[in-house]
Amino acid sequence: MTDTATQKPAYDHLSHTPSGIEVPVIVTGEMAGKIDIGAPGQFPFTRGIFENGYRGRLWTIRQYSGFGTAESTNERYRFLLDRGQTGLSVALDLPTQCGYDPDDAMAMSEIGKVGVSLSNLAEAEILFDQIDLSKISTSFTINGTAAIIYAMYLAVADKKGVPRAQLTGTIQNDILKEYVARGTWIFPVRPSMRLIADSVLYANEQTPRFNPISIAGAHVRDAGSTAAEEMAYTLANGLAYVDEFKRRGGDIEKFAKRLSFFFYVHMDLFEEVAKFRAGRRMWAKMLSERYGVKDEKALQFRFGVVCGGSSLTAAQPMNNVVRVGIETMAAVMGGAQSIFTCAFDEAYQIPTETSAEIALRTQQIVAEESGVGRTVDPLGGSFYVEWLTDQMEEKITQIMDELDEYGGVVKAIEDGYLQAKVAERARERKSATDSGARPVVGVNVGKRDKNESDKGEMFSQDPETVKQVLAKHEGIMASRDQAAVDKS
Repeated sequence: MTDTATQKPAYDHLSHTPSGIEVPVIVTGEMAGKIDIGAPGQFPFTRGIFENGYRGRLWTIRQYSGFGTAESTNERYRFLLDRGQTGLSVALDLPTQCGYDPDDAMAMSEIGKVGVSLSNLAEAEILFDQIDLSKISTSFTINGTAAIIYAMYLAVADKKGVPRAQLTGTIQNDILKEYVARGTWIFPVRPSMRLIADSVLYANEQTPRFNPISIAGAHVRDAGSTAAEEMAYTLANGLAYVDEFKRRGGDIEKFAKRLSFFFYVHMDLFEEVAKFRAGRRMWAKMLSERYGVKDEKALQFRFGVVCGGSSLTAAQPMNNVVRVGIETMAAVMGGAQSIFTCAFDEAYQIPTETSAEIALRTQQIVAEESGVGRTVDPLGGSFYVEWLTDQMEEKITQIMDELDEYGGVVKAIEDGYLQAKVAERARERKSATDSGARPVVGVNVGKRDKNESDKGEMFSQDPETVKQVLAKHEGIMASRDQAAVDKS
């Protein structure tokens, strides 16, 4: 007979969600309160922005990809599209993101490492060779140089004969989170905000089906923030952009119809679902109450996600296949409009074709075999999910109120206040992992001998990549009309 008095309670380390919400063993109907959440497709959109969910349209399968030269990345794009990917997501190298030509001394060691090198229009044409831009949506994770990359994309479409009004896709163009988490900013905060407003005003007229901004919480989350903080900071940034657009005399309803959001999904499935449900209704209410937005389409909280990131481990990487599968389920049950599933080896390298295909198949298996998209908001009405959604809303509101008391998100960023908050949370997360308080299988649970490895196939970057990029760049510089460049 087991002595239950000496047994450690199962999962006592999970009595709180990662955002710090204490979870009771049982959530009763009384605790959940009156469940009055409305219908899918109706304000405030707690249950989703479409009344028929994925029965009407499946989420976009949008794998983030890019490395080396435009030729090698184009080959990977066509590989993924041939296997069922339904949207493109362009990964750009650090020189491109930070506005350096590849022959700059600051740039040469980073050419093609974390994305494709894209320094001129000729490379952009190669990148989208044999890809019909009238039928595929393209997302660019680009911020400091977003206006330049957007202009390149328009020029490629013009050369292909694709009307700008037909173009669909997104430029991230969210500079505020760059100061907090990612660091690819070029100008100070307020001039950058002005440039973003310029590009949005232009895009709203030139490319009416294209999203000229995607307000991203993903990078702040991966830098250490909790799910509640990720949503709070993202909503605060979103309101700052609306305020800037309003100051410039823009049409807020037109702006709101064409903005989107971007988040990470990590491993606490129910908290992630609650995060999206809470964020969706909070955004709708804020636009309605603060700005008088009435058009329901403008109130819709459209978002894409990435499953993986810092939740993945270099140790025992095949475990990441399971992690990404769970995160994909959370994204679908949370109502995402597009999903990128990380490959299992992305904790330590650019994905191989094999790992990239497994990541793609993960989404397809969830879509085609699990039945999770059969009904809208399948967790809606659950005592636990509704209670947790309310708890998340309270937590998010509290964090946003603290930012307002400080003087707003822009001031918090300029002063380094928000950066310090994120850094402290990252330290806490690392400490919890090191101590075992935050269990991670393969890292502090089921840990192997250091000499064991199951990393398998390794990605091999073409050693000639840097030479190829530099040679083409030199050719472009030598052949262009410098007088015309100077005049422009």
